[in-house]
Amino acid sequence: MSDFATAPTNARLKGSGPRVRFAPSPTGFLHVGSARTFIFNWLYARANHGTMILRLDDTDIERNTEASVHSIFEGLRWLGLDWDEEYKQSERLALHRRAAETIFRKGLAYRDFTPARTEDSEQSGIQGTWLFNRGMRELTSEESDRRAAAGEPFALRFRVPREGNGQVRFVDAVYGEQGKAAADIEDFALLRSDGMPTYHLASCADDADLRISHIIRGQDHLTNTFKHVLIFEALAAPPPQFAHLPLLVAPDGTKLSKRRHGPVVSVTTYRDAGFLPEAFINFLCLLGWSPKDNREKMSREELVEIFSLEGINRANAVVNFKEIVSGDGGRASSPVPPGSWAGVCSHYPEETFDPKAVWLNAEHIRALTVTDLSSRLLPIVSAAGFKVDPARMGRVTPLIRERIKLLRDVLTAADFFFVDRLPPYDSAELIPQKGDAAMALKVLKKAEEVLAKTSFTHDALDQSLRAAALELGVKAGQMFQPIRVAVCGRKNAPPLFETLEVLGQEPVLARMGEAIQKLAAGVSTQ
Repeated sequence: MSDFATAPTNARLKGSGPRVRFAPSPTGFLHVGSARTFIFNWLYARANHGTMILRLDDTDIERNTEASVHSIFEGLRWLGLDWDEEYKQSERLALHRRAAETIFRKGLAYRDFTPARTEDSEQSGIQGTWLFNRGMRELTSEESDRRAAAGEPFALRFRVPREGNGQVRFVDAVYGEQGKAAADIEDFALLRSDGMPTYHLASCADDADLRISHIIRGQDHLTNTFKHVLIFEALAAPPPQFAHLPLLVAPDGTKLSKRRHGPVVSVTTYRDAGFLPEAFINFLCLLGWSPKDNREKMSREELVEIFSLEGINRANAVVNFKEIVSGDGGRASSPVPPGSWAGVCSHYPEETFDPKAVWLNAEHIRALTVTDLSSRLLPIVSAAGFKVDPARMGRVTPLIRERIKLLRDVLTAADFFFVDRLPPYDSAELIPQKGDAAMALKVLKKAEEVLAKTSFTHDALDQSLRAAALELGVKAGQMFQPIRVAVCGRKNAPPLFETLEVLGQEPVLARMGEAIQKLAAGVSTQ
């Protein structure tokens, strides 16, 4: 038991399995790298019947924003992964100060009254890095107490042991045994001069108090871990098992950055672009981890079943996105407002995203039931201004399920189902292969005559239109293309008979009439 913990805090702890935590700082939108960290922690907890903890590390008052807090929760809710306990670091300041006091009373920390680092009386490391201020480190306790009692501001620094050739060591579940000479670690701050805890102290104090058993986080924290091991030892708290995840990097090898790469590294960008949360989770898992059988498409249940820390790779993982360029030639810097689907489609074209992410999303879309997929498409269609009821959406969905990669593709794959009149299209599209405008006009007039007295069911439409093609002496394809363009406004569309059946007789005949007029006007001027 750590020296500073209190019974009421410990009494809230649940479960006997591993206890893991996701501890984001609310200083920006939810980063894809942070989302992957949450997912790996969640999978480890669920795979081992453990406890998942969400802790907001919000002690950086100057940089924290409510918008960032909202973005974190919004992104996590979209992922659909739950957590068992929730804490805010800013509500645990008394615990952090008790931890600092415990370390200080043991003689493992000292007050540093230096206003700012200066060249005088400082000891530097082999690369010129600051290590400690000898005058402050060797200040007598009496002098330190006197100056503190007089109200002189000070930071509280950890007294890193520098005698002998001591090493700070730990074993990382991903990167193996790690060691660093204690003499090369600076006397890092525990409390700032304003009394606020530093990241190192607050994080370790909370981890110890909450009995975190495994710390799974980004590789950029690997060097911090030597300091954290010292803090755990000073608090007489058993250090957790560490597992550091490989970094996510851009195609040019630079670390993914909110400042450098903009919204393309934000979780909500993927949501707004039409990714399924389960597909996005699947994609992020493959960035730095792989199952033993090397499969790629996996459901959430399959991921829980096969996830292990042993499958995490050491090499950095590349996210193969293309940077978004704004209209003025610069890099786009702000997300499109949620629900602005037209803006999303133009702002984030498909090629913006990693091709594997898009492929996985298409695979997951095809695995959904029609009912499930229809319920996910309907809000997008409605947000775009189309008035479509669930029943009609349910009939359209099976016709486009194999034709879309992102949910938003419904707006380009099925828009003709949702409008009364088609937007303008080139009448040349009505002309079939190896045919001319006269053939197209003849086909459309015959089709209009046949469709006016045909039952709008798949088999009846198939039989009637094929018979009409025979009667006209044209190939089936030459019969079907003018009809498809007339009712859809383009050649690339879902299967014809199913499309006609869903559109219904009245709209089909109206569009056929418009196409005939369009062609007739062109023919008469020739």
